[in-house]
Amino acid sequence: MKKIGLLVCIFALAVGFFYFDLNQLLTLDGLKSGLVQFETWRRDSPIFVGGVFLLLYVIVTALSLPGAVIMTLAAGALFGLFWGTLIVSFASSIGATLAFLVSRYLLQDTVQSRFGDRLKAFNEGVARDGAFYLFTVRLVPIFPFFLINLLMGLTTIRAFTFYWVSQVGMFVGTLVYVNAGTQLGQLESLSGILSPSLLLSFVLLGVFPLMAKKILDVIKARRVYAGFTKPKSFDRNMIVIGAGAGGLVSAYIAATVKAKVTLIEAHKMGGDCLNYGCIPSKALIKSAKVAHQMRHAENYGLNSSEPTFSFKKVMQRIHDVIAKIEPHDSVERYSKMGVDVVQGYAKLIDPWTVEIQLNEGGTKRLTARSVVLATGARPFVPNLPGLEEVGYYTSDTMWEAFAKLDEPPKRLVVLGGGPIGCELAQSFARLGSTVTQVERSARIMGREDEEVSAMAQESLIQDGVIMLTSHSAVRCEKEGEAKRLIVEHDGQESMVEFDALICAVGREARLEGYGLENLGIETKGTIVTNDYLETLYPNIFAAGDVAGPYQFTHVAAHQAWYAAVNALFGTFKKFRVDYRVIPWTTFVDPEVARVGLSEQDAKEKGIAYEMVRYELDDLDRAIADSAAKGFVKVLTVPGKDKILGVTIVGEHAGDLLAEFVLAMKHGLGLNKVLGTIHTYPTWAEANKYAAGEWKRAHAPQRILNWLEKYHTWRRG
Repeated sequence: MKKIGLLVCIFALAVGFFYFDLNQLLTLDGLKSGLVQFETWRRDSPIFVGGVFLLLYVIVTALSLPGAVIMTLAAGALFGLFWGTLIVSFASSIGATLAFLVSRYLLQDTVQSRFGDRLKAFNEGVARDGAFYLFTVRLVPIFPFFLINLLMGLTTIRAFTFYWVSQVGMFVGTLVYVNAGTQLGQLESLSGILSPSLLLSFVLLGVFPLMAKKILDVIKARRVYAGFTKPKSFDRNMIVIGAGAGGLVSAYIAATVKAKVTLIEAHKMGGDCLNYGCIPSKALIKSAKVAHQMRHAENYGLNSSEPTFSFKKVMQRIHDVIAKIEPHDSVERYSKMGVDVVQGYAKLIDPWTVEIQLNEGGTKRLTARSVVLATGARPFVPNLPGLEEVGYYTSDTMWEAFAKLDEPPKRLVVLGGGPIGCELAQSFARLGSTVTQVERSARIMGREDEEVSAMAQESLIQDGVIMLTSHSAVRCEKEGEAKRLIVEHDGQESMVEFDALICAVGREARLEGYGLENLGIETKGTIVTNDYLETLYPNIFAAGDVAGPYQFTHVAAHQAWYAAVNALFGTFKKFRVDYRVIPWTTFVDPEVARVGLSEQDAKEKGIAYEMVRYELDDLDRAIADSAAKGFVKVLTVPGKDKILGVTIVGEHAGDLLAEFVLAMKHGLGLNKVLGTIHTYPTWAEANKYAAGEWKRAHAPQRILNWLEKYHTWRRG
């Protein structure tokens, strides 16, 4: 009842405020028209008027009513810089605290009880850094004053902390606004608008947020770098740790702009993608696809045959492909670009110093103004009893090990139903292995729409993969040379015998051994960064798999641009990393490619959408290639051609997706795609036909009816 009574009082006061047109007094016109009368009252009773003004300011801010800015200007006009600043400083802080307490009393318990789990990390952050966070938003006046009061009331920050931080944090902004008000109060004619002092006041209002941000950067830097001695000079402009996609692009950008950069890599240049991931897996997929086409040559009017091959030659081709691409990422190439490439293990000693355990022996220390951590990720190995005893492979180890085999494993278990597991399971099944794929979820490729997962699963089963979804791996057993995986489904255990087992249950960031713990750099599965890819230390950045949230080579390269540019030129301008349009492809057959929202995403997030779909069995080129399987599905804003997301299932889906990625990146709708000439007969026409489906669904029926009548009339 008390809460209801308080709400009624607040509502009555707010209604009365607008009913009696008091809001008109808190406008610039109202201030100008009443300035003379207010000045008379102040001259006659300065203390009384000052007290009433303070009380009104408290009420306005406590009720979160509009007009605080006008009242601040009025304070400068009526009371001058000193007294105006003093009155507003205390009145605004008191009013803000009252609004804070009302919000806390009315809403905090409800919000924390309903969303406490989701707010846990935020509450911990407020408990740890609440005062500094509040000081930050108070110091930068672009954040709505009243909204800060209400939202902070929902947190666990102490009321006294809220008051004194608000008092201090708002002081500089109050000073600037009151100063502008003193100049407004001195206006005697329109020509006074152009007076230097008034112009200076408004210039200060404009640049204050930028000044405040610079001040905050200095305060933050002093805070995080306390206890460290910054070098007076540096050996390098930038040091990059890790020579995968993120590290290579970062170093390339630095060298291009003539910065002195050192790239440190302990193992192979090119990282996981070149040596263990994207490249070898795609080479394997190609060989497996050719074998599949030979078995189904009748689809092309040829005689089908069982492919005969040397598995060693297949694996050798994979290594040959890697060798042909290696020069693109080699030490020699990057050295010619001007990058100092050092082979060894790097460790942060302090925010500017990196110690390198050289592969050739000995250690070396280098200092740099900025450091980019691009240490990548490694396959995650589950804590499965007996796994070490039976032995296993990952995407890091299988390529070298399988290269020694005369034939593919006869019985292969693939743990994991994600993209990597599906690609490997299908490829080895096509090369003759009896593959059992184990996935504990109800379906493979769970991040895709259900129909997409179903199509992928059907394709893998047709290729001979034994699919065990909703099965959990329990343990591994070994008896003599026999190896078994015990799985559980619906409370029942069963056994899968195998000759080789591949763990493909995900990847984890490489976080250990780089000195992150000693420097207090926060990690939560990946290195925690802000929107600029800065870590706790503004001069240390992270990019690629180690930074998340996407473990794609193209995202690592995308992040690397932001990390390198912010590291080298952040003093002048920083760029927030843009994740709005991230494409990805799973290279099963048929391929699955997606950008933006899927239907599953849209439904989970409650985003309204329209969907159009074009089936590839209607595409001339797909029919000619005997690959008329799949579809193009586009989600759009209801009633508009703006693209929210695209999913393509079919041959060359990853290549077809690029047109939609470009369109979404640059705000082009389906009408633009439809109006673009596509070569006939190509797979790319599928995109145009999908856009055509949208156009037909949004045809102006009323206009078409009138046109039909018009043409009928024209025929006489």
